[in-house]
Amino acid sequence: MHAHHSHLIEVDLKSLRPTQITVGMAEVEQKRLYWKNLEAEYRKAYMENHCFPGVLGPKDRYYIVDHHHLGLSLIEEDIKTVKLIMLKDLSALNIDEFWVVMDHNQWVHPYDAKGQRCGFDAIPKKITELVDDPYRSLAGEVRQAGGFPKDQQPFSEFLWADFFRRRISAKMIRNQQSQALAEAMQLAHSQAASHLPGWSGQTAGS
Repeated sequence: MHAHHSHLIEVDLKSLRPTQITVGMAEVEQKRLYWKNLEAEYRKAYMENHCFPGVLGPKDRYYIVDHHHLGLSLIEEDIKTVKLIMLKDLSALNIDEFWVVMDHNQWVHPYDAKGQRCGFDAIPKKITELVDDPYRSLAGEVRQAGGFPKDQQPFSEFLWADFFRRRISAKMIRNQQSQALAEAMQLAHSQAASHLPGWSGQTAGS
């Protein structure tokens, strides 16, 4: 039995380190508004259902492997602590070996806002230093609109974001948001997207 997989600890939210470079700021804002509008009696249950999966790395620092959008939204709402599920203790490794192991486990996504892979040293040291990728926001909108389901594959929405990045202009996302979403929904159900996680092949409304 792997008892450490259920090891739950309370941690300082701002001290958590990210394992990606970007987020979709529009999605962060959505989560922030959801929290702001959540009645006080439901907030504790919400937090208990949204524990942060993480890995203990060099110098006893915790690195989260999911919930980056939620983490940033809660920091902006002045939440101090969260619960973390420790997946693995890699604190004995040096930083270079640590990232190699993280990469092997698909626990890191070192891609910038242009979809280009970077060195691990490009990953921010703080959640608050994450950079906006509008295509990640678009992917989140498409998922919420039923374009594809949430998938357990790590960083699956970044794969969708990169797919849209190659087919929809940044100018359209900025200036014609509803049109960009409509085009993205159509693309999500096209044969071109058949290699992506959660692809259904079903046209919207069918």
